[in-house]
Amino acid sequence: MNALDVTVATIGRAHGLKGEVALILRTDQPEERLAAGTAFTVATSAGERDLTVAATRIQQGRWYARFSEVSSRTDAESLRGVELTLAVDTEVEAEEDPEAWYPSELKGLAVRHVDGRELGTVIDLEHYPAQDLLIVRSAEGRRVMLPFVEELVPEVDVEAGTVIADPPGGLFEPSGEDEPGTGA
Repeated sequence: MNALDVTVATIGRAHGLKGEVALILRTDQPEERLAAGTAFTVATSAGERDLTVAATRIQQGRWYARFSEVSSRTDAESLRGVELTLAVDTEVEAEEDPEAWYPSELKGLAVRHVDGRELGTVIDLEHYPAQDLLIVRSAEGRRVMLPFVEELVPEVDVEAGTVIADPPGGLFEPSGEDEPGTGA
């Protein structure tokens, strides 16, 4: 087995008084990866801890979970920011969805404009509530935050080592502040 640890979700705020938490999803298969009985070993400020999914539900498009080991709001609140990570078999995953990729596979990929121009290299992926952002080191060495949405990033080809982007005008061009001799 060729295993890779993937983050399935990040635990958000406590919800209610009995230990339920909001989840910030990091997977496109939440029903499968967060099924009742799924066990996670997580790192908390108090050390390692086991969490077993007791139930999940969706309310107004938001995912919530209860864990067998968590029964109070205080305990649930202490889990805020904890990542739920699973080991997945990349070979099995590739058979199921050959075009799938993992965030760790994005680092180092060349970013090219849809017209073929070289824009830079992916250095990270950051998660935000509205959308994820690809962090790109531009050809000039600047750090550019590219919204990771299909309209702006229509193609990711891990095998070819490229990300095709159609960024809005000006995102990859140096601002006047960055140019030498402008007093900045």
